[in-house]
Amino acid sequence: MNLTIQERGKIEQMKRMKIVSGMRPTGKMHLGHLHGALLNWKDLQEEYDCFYFIADWHALTSEYARPDIIRESTYDIILDWISVGLDPEVSTFFIQSEIKEHAELYLIFSMITPLPWLERNPTYKEQLNELSQKNIYTYGFLGYPVLQAADILMYKANGVPVGEDQAPHVELTREIARRFNHLYGDIFPVPKVLLTPTSKLLGIDRRKMSKSYGNAILLTDGDDEIDQKVDRMITDPQRARRSDPGDPNVCNVFSFHEIYSDQETTERIRRECPLAGIGCVDCKREMAAALKRGLEPIRAKRRELESDMDAVKDIMVEGNRRSRAIARETLAQVRDAVKI
Repeated sequence: MNLTIQERGKIEQMKRMKIVSGMRPTGKMHLGHLHGALLNWKDLQEEYDCFYFIADWHALTSEYARPDIIRESTYDIILDWISVGLDPEVSTFFIQSEIKEHAELYLIFSMITPLPWLERNPTYKEQLNELSQKNIYTYGFLGYPVLQAADILMYKANGVPVGEDQAPHVELTREIARRFNHLYGDIFPVPKVLLTPTSKLLGIDRRKMSKSYGNAILLTDGDDEIDQKVDRMITDPQRARRSDPGDPNVCNVFSFHEIYSDQETTERIRRECPLAGIGCVDCKREMAAALKRGLEPIRAKRRELESDMDAVKDIMVEGNRRSRAIARETLAQVRDAVKI
């Protein structure tokens, strides 16, 4: 059937807009990932055509000396995605290294990306400091945002959900898209930065929850591990004794209560803590119980998935197939535009 330009335009407008986001497989998922990204990704499925990928090439930028962690973490992450409600029937899951077209697009983008764009990237400088225990002064680490641009633009994403720390990378993607379009013609949309809400939940030591800090509550933690970690959590630093009044507004444990406890419990603790009516030990015990109840549906779904890993692997085979088909089409357009 031959369609007019106007009819094709209407069909394009009816299609849902696309978003792309990924995670580096460098360890197990924790509550910071759940509340800082995954629950938002789950909501985005209702509105967008979503592509979620395992960024294993990206993981090599910092884990090149111990690549086994990448292989071990890949399916751990996928199990968590499905367990929290990401739906492979609605969204497309894929593994970055399985789509070789990403590498070619990355190479082409690297030819047109000015070096100062990468060197002035604030995230690059911050990560050099944060990962100072690793030797990451490599070409791959400096070029990380160019590969990220290839990941995003390959699927002609209209938006990218990221935290504030990753926003500069998406801004660079936008610049690369504009530069490519200026040089070779309009191939890529310029994606918007979709800022995701920052997780209120800090690690058990009140720093940002992070695998590298060893302060995270993992989605795969059992009841005993959760109890032990909650028991070690720092509460109101000014409350030294049971008889001292506390301040829920600065207490990390209370932040967990606000998410996982019922309203009656939360309001009671808010009233009693400033009057020293409840001690930190009891407050932690109640929170740990609520946290375990909140995580149980996720853990139950994960146990179900673990019993049929072949089905999970089939999901990724299909997601890789769908992604590869799109990537090949995009790269054909790019080669034609660049005349290579």
